[in-house]
Amino acid sequence: MEAIKKLKPPKTPPKEVEAITKNVEVKKNEFWGWCVLASFLALLVISCGVYTLVKLFPNFLPHNKPGPNRPGPIARNYADALGIAFQFFDVQRSGKLVNNRISWRGDSALRDGSDRNLDLSKGLYDAGDNVKFGFPMAFTATLLSWAILEYGERMAAVEQLGQAQDSLKWITDFLINAHPSPNELYVQVGDPDLDHECWERPEGMSERRPAAQVNASFPGSDVAAEVAAAMASASLVFKKIDPDYSFTLRTNAEELFAFADLYRGAYSVSIPQVKKFYNSTGYGDELLWAASWLYYATRDPSYLKYLTVINGDVFGNWGDPSWFSWDDKHAGTQGEKDGISPDENAKLQMYTRMAQATMCTLLPGSPSATSSRTAGGLIWVSEWNALQYSLAATFLAVLYSDYMATSQVQTLFCDGTTFSSKDLRHFAITQADYVLGKNPMEMSYLVGYGMDYPRYIHHRGSSIPVDSRTNCREGFKWYDSPDPNPNIPTGAVVGGPFMNETYVDNRTNHRQAEPTTYNSAFIVGLLSGLLTTASVPQSFG
Repeated sequence: MEAIKKLKPPKTPPKEVEAITKNVEVKKNEFWGWCVLASFLALLVISCGVYTLVKLFPNFLPHNKPGPNRPGPIARNYADALGIAFQFFDVQRSGKLVNNRISWRGDSALRDGSDRNLDLSKGLYDAGDNVKFGFPMAFTATLLSWAILEYGERMAAVEQLGQAQDSLKWITDFLINAHPSPNELYVQVGDPDLDHECWERPEGMSERRPAAQVNASFPGSDVAAEVAAAMASASLVFKKIDPDYSFTLRTNAEELFAFADLYRGAYSVSIPQVKKFYNSTGYGDELLWAASWLYYATRDPSYLKYLTVINGDVFGNWGDPSWFSWDDKHAGTQGEKDGISPDENAKLQMYTRMAQATMCTLLPGSPSATSSRTAGGLIWVSEWNALQYSLAATFLAVLYSDYMATSQVQTLFCDGTTFSSKDLRHFAITQADYVLGKNPMEMSYLVGYGMDYPRYIHHRGSSIPVDSRTNCREGFKWYDSPDPNPNIPTGAVVGGPFMNETYVDNRTNHRQAEPTTYNSAFIVGLLSGLLTTASVPQSFG
């Protein structure tokens, strides 16, 4: 991703949403379930995940009873879009490709890690460049795991579950190899400064590709904890289908979390070069996020205590809400409310109130609805990769809607106005449909879906003909070419529209035209949640 895109979204909530944390209540059900700490749309939110509810309390929940909670027929438009979205993970693969289904991609970066006597050839290029950044790559893996855990059976119904697991494993194979010892983690392969002086296909790279690490002397709590979260969540995905691999992931996750917590520091301080690309604004959110996933993977109550009593006040960011993104994980930190201490419960109740308030900001008819949306209704936060925030908010809205339906919470109260899980789901549908083409541009922002989608994507491999022999600098003639990209990066989700709902289809416009793997992970989760007409998934574990 181009350096100029790495802007931290504003930390201070807009005035129109500051008041929503007051006087908001949700009708309490006899079952509280578990909750997710979240912070998007300038507020922390708890998005309660259905996966954990169903797995921990299968006999209590209504998902097997007849009636409106039964999954409905498949929504073919979302199924088609999901199949397209998954292809971008193949487009971004590094290494020796197996069962390659992208005709214009080939083997690349086969010697990555050789300078450290490691095999770091796998993994994903993060965006339109040829660097493997471990921080967003791990976040992509965690999101993929979350989507599979919540909606795996829906993916299976449209023959996409195997693709999801395969895409996830391509990342986690890399992450395992990148962790050769307990206090050592390789977090970047390739020199981003040198890479951004080139415009070339990854198959033709000849430049030096050093591997950068964090360790006890040069810590990186943020990236190490994110990798721990990715491995812990993935261990749940593979627990039944590959127990040995699941055990390896869980063991690595616990080691990395201990390393991240003991040797605290931001990785962008230890590796200053990364500041221009994926600068970290803090590591507390990643520690909470990792602790939550480790709690679910291990059932060790010490992780829940870490998440609530020990570090809830320290890292919870309750008084300074922020936006959910690759850099801010408050949106996904998870903790269960069943069988916990009063102190732990008190912390989670604080998150719950913020969760309810945030859901109220998303709903257009709510008195506390945010004005951070376009005239056409899209949640819009930043001109740089705007769809990351839209898709993040919408994915969490689907999860919360499913939580309400699964735990039989009937009503969400927003300053005197009531909403149901169906209202949240309808909101999510409007956001998904906007991205897929129901917008003023009448353009799909998912490349390959529909008749009209971006053709001048800011993406090196896509923009250069397969038979081109241009080198590092010569390749810029393709960057400046007036012709559309010769290779379509199917499944890419570009940055998206400006606030005025325009989109400039030009590959030099990396604010709007550059795709990322985490955009794709968000839309995969969202589309999987919308695959059937019912609100409650048949969760996969």
